[in-house]
Amino acid sequence: MTQLFANIMRIPDLRNRILFTLAMLSVWRLGIFIPSPGVDRIALGEFFASNQGTLFGMYDMFTGGALEQFSVFVLGIMPYISASIIMQLAVVVVPQMERINKEGQTGKNKVVQYTRLLTIAIAVVQSFAISLTLEQMKTSGGVDIVIAAGWNFRLMTAVTMTAGSCFVMWLGEQITERGIGNGSSLIITGGILARMPSGVMNTFQKLKIGDLNLLGLVLLLAFMFGVVAFITFMERAQRRIPIQYAKRVVGRRVYGGQATHLPLKINIAGVIPPIFASAVMMFPSTIGSFYPHPIVQSIGSMFQPGRWIYFVAYVAMIVFFAYFYTAVTFNPLDVADNLRRHGGYVPGIRPGKQTSDYIDYLLTRLTAAGATYLALVCVLPTLLITEYGIPFYFGGTSLIIAVGVTLDLVSQIEAHLLTHHYDGVIGSKKQRSRRRRRGFDDS
Repeated sequence: MTQLFANIMRIPDLRNRILFTLAMLSVWRLGIFIPSPGVDRIALGEFFASNQGTLFGMYDMFTGGALEQFSVFVLGIMPYISASIIMQLAVVVVPQMERINKEGQTGKNKVVQYTRLLTIAIAVVQSFAISLTLEQMKTSGGVDIVIAAGWNFRLMTAVTMTAGSCFVMWLGEQITERGIGNGSSLIITGGILARMPSGVMNTFQKLKIGDLNLLGLVLLLAFMFGVVAFITFMERAQRRIPIQYAKRVVGRRVYGGQATHLPLKINIAGVIPPIFASAVMMFPSTIGSFYPHPIVQSIGSMFQPGRWIYFVAYVAMIVFFAYFYTAVTFNPLDVADNLRRHGGYVPGIRPGKQTSDYIDYLLTRLTAAGATYLALVCVLPTLLITEYGIPFYFGGTSLIIAVGVTLDLVSQIEAHLLTHHYDGVIGSKKQRSRRRRRGFDDS
């Protein structure tokens, strides 16, 4: 491990990228503690203490505690994530957006610009909704959370939160472009990991007062280690479809003829199904916290974590979103057409529609395995949470996000290290040119 860090520090480009990423994440983390005016934070903290199992608790986890602090970064990167998902769906569903996306780098830049504009629109709508919601919120003692409600507070909150969201979006883009890893994913992961120290302290506090015994702590650590290992294995797992390219003679040269493979990940949808399913499942309890009607309260209590109907509905939503997102983002017909256009085929399968049907056949079964894996990882920790009272950030969704982003970050660092090693073995361009000139002179 020491040698690995030493190798990273020896590569100027990789070292600068890592330091830049850490600097941008530090700026984002510092902004979490810059308060937005107009709210009684003591009353807001009491409200969140009594609403940890609702949508607010989940959103506060993804923002790293910004919502509980009512920071200028309350919205965080979530509007940009929502806009990116919407644009990904629009590129597949809307023909005009699909044509723009196929215009090369110019079209991709247009899609990025549309994503930014949509992020601003979503941030404005969400900030107004948050300001209106805060005006209606009271603590259990009847204390108003907003100090002075009205249009001044709403406009001030909308401008502050939208500007903060745009700044976080800019930070994420800078990390992606000039740093290492995906900026948006790293910001979400940073928000999740920022809650881990307090979770560890709370766990040891439970151990000290006797709510959790030593055997339970050991079993908890072993369970978390097993879940992380299982997530790592499933995120790396893939089904490789063999691909053979036909030989082509162009002039005096023969092209093609090589054998390769088409990798299909078991979990193509990634972490999108658990996030969407968690948000949907939190809505009944969230609505019940605002409307104390008996029917609404009974429905909200039915969908509380720990009830069997909650787990059944949660698993069903994960499976639905896994198939839906996979169908939207991966088109077997386009893959089959690209293979036929470049002279590739699956051995034993005719090019064209039969290849598309074969890929769709495999994709359907791989998605079933991926959805089952997501459901197990998300439901089993929730059972452990309801059994031992472990805080929400030990849940499966946060673990999937953290492990997936960490694997991607490690892969990019390994790619930089391998590239540097490759250049070190063969030598720089100047050394290669010298060898070529020496070989030409010797001949």
